[in-house]
Amino acid sequence: MEILGLMSGTSLDGVDIAHVSFEFQAETIEYELLHYHTFSYPDSVLEKLQHATQLSAEELLLFDKELGVCFAEMTLDFLDTNNLSKSQISAIASHGHTVYHQPHLGFTLQIGCGSTIAYHTGIDVVNDFRSLDVIAGGQGAPLVPIGDFHLFGDKADAFLNLGGFSNISFKKNEIIQAFDISPANLPSNLLMQTIGKTYDDGGELAKSGTMNEALLQQLNALLFYAKVAPKSLGIEWLNEEYMPLLTTDYTLADILCTHTEHVAIQVSKILNEEQLTSVFITGGGAKNSFFLERLQVHYSGKCIIPVKQLIDFKEAIVFAFLGARHLRGESTNVPSVTGASKELCTGAYHRAQ
Repeated sequence: MEILGLMSGTSLDGVDIAHVSFEFQAETIEYELLHYHTFSYPDSVLEKLQHATQLSAEELLLFDKELGVCFAEMTLDFLDTNNLSKSQISAIASHGHTVYHQPHLGFTLQIGCGSTIAYHTGIDVVNDFRSLDVIAGGQGAPLVPIGDFHLFGDKADAFLNLGGFSNISFKKNEIIQAFDISPANLPSNLLMQTIGKTYDDGGELAKSGTMNEALLQQLNALLFYAKVAPKSLGIEWLNEEYMPLLTTDYTLADILCTHTEHVAIQVSKILNEEQLTSVFITGGGAKNSFFLERLQVHYSGKCIIPVKQLIDFKEAIVFAFLGARHLRGESTNVPSVTGASKELCTGAYHRAQ
């Protein structure tokens, strides 16, 4: 089975497309990453994504279709560049782009219309992987842990992804546990945009700053950190609770330095409390050498940084895996992780016409 996994993360650094083959055997699942590429968003689309929560209902519905066309065009470009035929792809598994995530109110919204993608590509699409889990009382997130343990389970004790937010998965008494830990790249990316850059390369600007103890204490005191899992974070929380603390009372370098220290403290706290001796780190934050340096100050275990393809494309690979499981009628959520009432085959299927 060959699947295209499409991943658009909250950090807005583009759309990752992974062409993955899966072989399902009685006891094992073999996968191979065949082709991969990250597409940058057109400026007009990126601007709308940055302000998507401020769009009216009508504007958001229109943008949902526009983003579906954008995803379809990227997919067709990907197929053409890699000389792939549509007939060899069983489905496109699209995460979509999260605009709203409020599971406590019973909803989550990832835009990028699946029917639009299917129509314009001529390939079946599975998307909206989170909603059914939320309907069943879950957080709708994280969904990646099922892939962590089926595809990468022998790599480490724990799996840390550093995207817009940091999230972790590990096993406790042989039961998968996973949850969002803290913000990660998204605050620093938003701050870097104020000086015309998209991200702090390697954490260099953060490293040049001075950690502010008062700000660090405010960040560490946020109520989210006292909650027990299942728990997840969304942009709404970031805008209401986190970003207002990062004020112009401090220099940009000092804010970045303090934010980095805060994330390192929160991540290491979980790793140490759960006595996890090794952690497999992926996502854009795995390239932030200053963060990794600060993490190792607080965590004495082994940090495993995989090859660049896995750092960048693990989530796209896992969503391809979720798409494959959906086609096989298998569960795609983990109730011990999300808090849903039962295992579910989540996702909406859109048949190409």
